[in-house]
Amino acid sequence: MSKVLLLGSGGREHAFARALVMSKNCSQLFIAPGNAGTASVGTNVDVSPNDFESVKLFVLENKIDLVLVGPEDPLVNGIVDFFEGDNGLKHIPVIGPSKMGAQLEGSKEFSKDFMKRHGIPTAGYASFTFAKLENGYRFLETLKPPYVLKADGLAAGKGVLIIDNLQEAKDELKAMLGDAKFGKAGEKVVIEEFLDGIEVSMFVLTDGKNYKILPEAKDYKRIGDGDKGLNTGGMGAVSPVPFVDARFVRKVEEQIIQPTINGLAKENINYRGFIFIGLMNVGGEPKVIEYNCRMGDPETEVVVPRIQNDFLEMMLATANQSLDKIDFKIDPRIATTVVMVSGGYPGSFEKGFPISNLDKAGDTLVFHAGTKITNNEILSNGGRVLALTSLGNSIEEALEKSYAAARIINFDYAYYRKDIGQDLISYKNDHQ
Repeated sequence: MSKVLLLGSGGREHAFARALVMSKNCSQLFIAPGNAGTASVGTNVDVSPNDFESVKLFVLENKIDLVLVGPEDPLVNGIVDFFEGDNGLKHIPVIGPSKMGAQLEGSKEFSKDFMKRHGIPTAGYASFTFAKLENGYRFLETLKPPYVLKADGLAAGKGVLIIDNLQEAKDELKAMLGDAKFGKAGEKVVIEEFLDGIEVSMFVLTDGKNYKILPEAKDYKRIGDGDKGLNTGGMGAVSPVPFVDARFVRKVEEQIIQPTINGLAKENINYRGFIFIGLMNVGGEPKVIEYNCRMGDPETEVVVPRIQNDFLEMMLATANQSLDKIDFKIDPRIATTVVMVSGGYPGSFEKGFPISNLDKAGDTLVFHAGTKITNNEILSNGGRVLALTSLGNSIEEALEKSYAAARIINFDYAYYRKDIGQDLISYKNDHQ
């Protein structure tokens, strides 16, 4: 039996927590810091995932057997290396990559150079600092619009700009490099050629030698229906994705997944955890847009409920490099999630509103993202508040359940997109 510490506080972590406590191997689950949803399946603890000394203290005092890291920050900050370098902690497995492995997400330049070294298909690119601003302008002039500018470092999902006008692209490049538009994250900017196609997220769990390809998902980043408006952390997701057939998965595995795992091993990069591969399907050919060093959110809320294996068993197999022994099983049904957010998000918004009817969602899974408990009342406590996940035999059936739950659950100024999955329904109907 294992005592598990899960780091994080969002919808992804609630989905992980639910899967972990369903395991016959889980004796106790702690979530740091967690939210109102994780409190119903485990014990929330007031420890910051980035305060490694406090994490250490908690792990030792509570005799934790396994740590699962949800968000990217502690990984990029080196929590795995911290555990491995500490005599009291090094025997406790942490699911996640080393600091160097997390650079696949932590640095766009590192990630693009890694792909180049290992022949992994991606968009053409070059990176620039403020000292090379004029070179950046000249590189932009060689590209066709739209122009893609990416802050090199972590910018909470907001450091990517896609611009149609050349002069505007030059102005934004200057704002990023010269005026610190994205702070330290934008001290270096990667400029890429634009890839035209359909986007999809693929997920891999690796123990450093073996890997399992998890269900794919498509998420919806923009705040408004019809993919209009500002980028958010994600307004909904669907898994599986109709255009991802066996042939496409085989290409992804041969051209991207295997070279990635082999490349990490070749460069002696310790990586035991999730690899999120953001892909563009360009006329049937997969190209990598980005890597993330953890699971996506809200994609986790549709991927993990489709995994039929004992989730903790999979984490333990990742820790001891025996993933090849796991007979991986996926629920064939379709999962959809609709994210309810605070009015005003991703700009300024109010929080602290009571949430009603959480117990009236039927068989829809209600994953908490930005919630807290005050005086036994569940309140909104973030931009993205809830992710409502349903399973069905068709996208339509699953969406109907998720939207029914969204109409019943209520808090002041709640907002959600009404068109999640509609593009996939159209695709499916066009290709029947």
